[in-house]
Amino acid sequence: MMSYEFDPEVAAVVPYAPPVDLRNIVGTRQLLAEAAQQFPAFDPGPDVSVLTHSAPGVAGAPAVDLIVVRPASAPERAAPALLWFHGGGFVLGDAKEGVPLLAAAAREHGVIGVSVQYRLAPEHRYPAPIADGESALRWVLDRSGELGIDPEQLFVGGQSAGAAHAVGLALKLRDSGGPRFAFQLLDIPVVTDRTDSPSARDYHDTPVWHRSNAELSWDAYLGEGYGTAPEYAAPARADSLAGLPPTFLSVNQYDPLRDDGIEFARRLAHEGIATELHLYPGTFHGSAGIALSAGVSARQNADLLAALGRAVRVETLGQTT
Repeated sequence: MMSYEFDPEVAAVVPYAPPVDLRNIVGTRQLLAEAAQQFPAFDPGPDVSVLTHSAPGVAGAPAVDLIVVRPASAPERAAPALLWFHGGGFVLGDAKEGVPLLAAAAREHGVIGVSVQYRLAPEHRYPAPIADGESALRWVLDRSGELGIDPEQLFVGGQSAGAAHAVGLALKLRDSGGPRFAFQLLDIPVVTDRTDSPSARDYHDTPVWHRSNAELSWDAYLGEGYGTAPEYAAPARADSLAGLPPTFLSVNQYDPLRDDGIEFARRLAHEGIATELHLYPGTFHGSAGIALSAGVSARQNADLLAALGRAVRVETLGQTT
């Protein structure tokens, strides 16, 4: 095992990091479900409403479950909405994982969050999650008046593999002339199927996520021997990122995804897109959700919310000038 200089508060939780092994997807799903049962259910508090809805699928796809998180009191004006895709290496996780972030966004910034229960690989491969995102977006737009959402303030975001879906959807809408997002929030994103960056090559035994899991996740999502990933699956494959929305992007130091995330931010900035990049020292992939009490985790989670708050203020200012 390589020597990693983890933040001391993060290092304390390394022995308890979830055992993610994508050689056995079914077994890993079961282990994570059992581990989740050991913790109390998240309580958003009385000032936040959390409801489940179902969106009709597009182009014959099945219906998509959505978790809508919003302030309990009616806003004075139409609110921004954040379409959110959870993480899980394309094969794990569910929409409930996004609720704590969306509840904080509702409480602090009046954002209406919509967490997408997209279909998972290998049972449902690309482009199933992108289609599910389109279904969710259509549902949001069709009900924007009922939900109190401003259709001009649509944000998109996701964590890890969910961020790949978020950017993939934004690219597809850009190319098809569909609705444009005003902002994207990319937390420790997957952006490419390539595993040849220095961080991807070297971090083969990091907690939670490492090169082997990354490679296996792409095989599950696209099928073994898939060749070159489509750009809507792996956004860094796109020839141009022009037309994507202003972006906040975070990366962890000891994460095989780190260098690809940094390069993606560089490309966005070079194409004239307002881009903010944060790298958190001494961290591993997803450590902010595991070492919750660590100071660096608190900063990482707070920075996501602060970036979202800035996006809300920019959009609101644009409407009042």
